[in-house]
Amino acid sequence: MAPQPLKPTRRYIAPEVTTVYWAKTVADINAPTRTELDATTSKDLSPEIAAMSGWEVSADRVAVPDLGTRKTGRISGRVNPGDAQISFYASEDTDDVRKVIKRGDRGVVCILDGGDVAGQAMRPFEVEVSSVTPTVDVAGSEGARVVIDFSINGWGEGVEVPAAGGA
Repeated sequence: MAPQPLKPTRRYIAPEVTTVYWAKTVADINAPTRTELDATTSKDLSPEIAAMSGWEVSADRVAVPDLGTRKTGRISGRVNPGDAQISFYASEDTDDVRKVIKRGDRGVVCILDGGDVAGQAMRPFEVEVSSVTPTVDVAGSEGARVVIDFSINGWGEGVEVPAAGGA
């Protein structure tokens, strides 16, 4: 008998679905609460994000050669986050993400890939803000942006979006 196929996916594109929150305080990165996500100090960054990169976690591959063969196998090594960055749209009056997130701030970036739907997966990242840099596009081919670089200190895996009204 053949192996069972994966369950068919409900495919989507990220715009209007993926949600990104900034939470100033999360006690347990593996179980953010609805109260923490909805706190007055938390912000939904989604509407102002122009681009994101580096929010992946991957493992190094370590070569494991031995004298018994000319073949060199590999094992998984240390797990590392990417060089995380979010590019936000800038406001001409500078009343934009720069009022919310500053260099040196610590918090949690929560990426809810399927949206804010209780029980679905989310990716919370404990971060420190490395830089907040307005960019200048001399060609004028895109809207003005503020690029924020994040150093990822920790992350949760297999984390569920908490239900509304829950702790």
